Amino acid sequence: MNTVTYSRSRFWLIACLFLAPVLSYSQTIKDVFSSKETPMLYLGIDFTKAKLIGDETTSTSDIRDREFLAINGLVVEEPKKFKLDAAFRKNNIDHDLSLVEKRNEKISADQIKSSSSSDFHRLKAEDINSLVAGFDFGDKKGIGILFVMEGMDKMGKAAAIWVTLIDMKGKKVLLTDRVEGKTGMSFGFRNFWATAVHSVIEDIDKKKYKEWQQKYQ
Repeated sequence: MNTVTYSRSRFWLIACLFLAPVLSYSQTIKDVFSSKETPMLYLGIDFTKAKLIGDETTSTSDIRDREFLAINGLVVEEPKKFKLDAAFRKNNIDHDLSLVEKRNEKISADQIKSSSSSDFHRLKAEDINSLVAGFDFGDKKGIGILFVMEGMDKMGKAAAIWVTLIDMKGKKVLLTDRVEGKTGMSFGFRNFWATAVHSVIEDIDKKKYKEWQQKYQ
């Protein structure tokens, strides 16, 4: 091996040693609480596991094709009301709803409604891990915020959402916690359930974030 070839080989070996930690870097839950600048991407509400309990009037095909889309849209269209950045103590949180929109449009309309109150409390953390494993994050990196809707209890005026933080590069769940939100007095399917989402975000801001920070920081 001549001197030039040896020098080049040595250069690339040293470069690879320095680049390896960067290329293999994965997000951890501590990154969420380390800085207001930590990149986070809001992925929206996944309704693929959702059960609508006690609603006999709304068309299930309309719920799938229009209402779920409308709820997701409202959250990102009104950032001053749905204050995700404040709740997660970040200066800015971008959003990309395309992954959940593709998943939600494939929901079987016949499986949305339920008459059993037990469907409001049926998922476990393992179910959320399996759901996330089914995502294709492509070249997305950083920490994703995913809301997984479990139950929507019309009579109880409450929704149960698994707030889930994901290392998108490693497709790994960093945190998932079940949070209930109240619907209040809103009218119309979209506003009724979006109010529950707003309630969940407020709970994160006022209580949950501090609990998670104490646990994971």
